Amino acid sequence: MSSRRRSDGVTAYILLSPYLFIFLTFTLFAIGYTVYLSFTRYNLLRPPQWWGLEGWRRVLHNDLFIHKALPNTFKYVAIVVPVQTVLSLILAFAMDQKLRFRRLFRTIYYLPSITSSVVISLIFIWLFSPIGVVNQLLGLSINWLNDVRTAFYTIMLLNIYTTTGTLMLIFLAGLQEIPRELYEAAAIDGANRLQTFWYVTIPLLRPVIYFVVTVGVIGTFQVFDQIFVMTAGGPLDSTTTVAYVIYKWAFRDTSIKMGQAAVASIILTVIILIVTLLQRRVIEGSGSVAS
Repeated sequence: MSSRRRSDGVTAYILLSPYLFIFLTFTLFAIGYTVYLSFTRYNLLRPPQWWGLEGWRRVLHNDLFIHKALPNTFKYVAIVVPVQTVLSLILAFAMDQKLRFRRLFRTIYYLPSITSSVVISLIFIWLFSPIGVVNQLLGLSINWLNDVRTAFYTIMLLNIYTTTGTLMLIFLAGLQEIPRELYEAAAIDGANRLQTFWYVTIPLLRPVIYFVVTVGVIGTFQVFDQIFVMTAGGPLDSTTTVAYVIYKWAFRDTSIKMGQAAVASIILTVIILIVTLLQRRVIEGSGSVAS
């Protein structure tokens, strides 16, 4: 019996070896090496030189990181996550009704989510150019992506447009798991649609809401590709985020600062972890109050 168990264990480890290799190499080793690099001075051309906390001090006193990237990133998360969550929930609720062509509408809403973000970004550059469709329809001549007042909000609009379809499908799956008997019982008790939605649908969707908000928080904190393609952090660093600063320090600056990029990566990871845990407590706390 023991030899059979040993054989089963060996077989299990053999089957798990591809995943374990990927996990150990690209997760644990990557995290550990990033922490190591955060205490070094490294420009990819020479071996890392131990620098202690100097890299951390420079990042925490860097004007671009503290006064531009961090506030912009939090602003982006604070606006995009609530809007895309509420909008996707409304669309999911609408698509759950008995509408004509609802499968067609679901497909239309989901298409932006499976389209390359670079392609969508290029389309938005064309739409919001000074001679683009948006200005033509509104009768304006705004350079949306080269104006500090509008550039960041244009990128936010792009992100909401491309992510709402996916989140809508997640909410739709959650809505279809709610037993219809609960809605019938609420109707018998005299609850109207708004009351049913607030006291039946929302509490039962709480795990889905937590998942959607978590995915949104992680994704928005890491926003990079749209900014890279559409504005490159400009104008005047008004669209620079932490993820873009990490890329800029690691690969774009003439003086490569891989160690400081590692510091910024660790800070971003810790921020995402803290915000995720806080929003979990908020959602669970509101659930316990409502119950």
